[in-house]
Amino acid sequence: MVHITAAAIANYFIWLANETGSYISNLKLQKLVYYAQAWYLALYGQPLFDEDFEAWIHGPVISALYQEYKNFGWKPILRDVEPPDFSEEIRDFLEELTEVYFGCDAFELEQMSHREDPWIQARGNLSLDAPCRAIISKASIKDYYKTRAEAEENQEA
Repeated sequence: MVHITAAAIANYFIWLANETGSYISNLKLQKLVYYAQAWYLALYGQPLFDEDFEAWIHGPVISALYQEYKNFGWKPILRDVEPPDFSEEIRDFLEELTEVYFGCDAFELEQMSHREDPWIQARGNLSLDAPCRAIISKASIKDYYKTRAEAEENQEA
């Protein structure tokens, strides 16, 4: 299996947007990659990829990924990418995640992340419009989403 990076997860979502004729901006891409990491940490107890998210004004961001796509601004990312060669387990996980999050627009995803503890805690007492490069710890992401996953399981039981 290929070593998974944030860029490979991003390529999956860009490929999916191309396949489905969907609009994916840098902002939406960042949030989809974030939710992939968050739920993978919650469900499997380990990170999907190594890179860390920073608590930027518009929500969680991987700086290197932002730099890669910043030339697109708020416009859709128009780039041909091959679908990453993930294991069946990772593909299934990403397909389930896509069912929940891919239909949301960038603003909805940003608003969701702003209501969640990992981003809020990483920013501390900063105002919403203050620049911030603080790392959102994988531990805080894992704890928060693991609690959410358990709550959802209990609701279904």
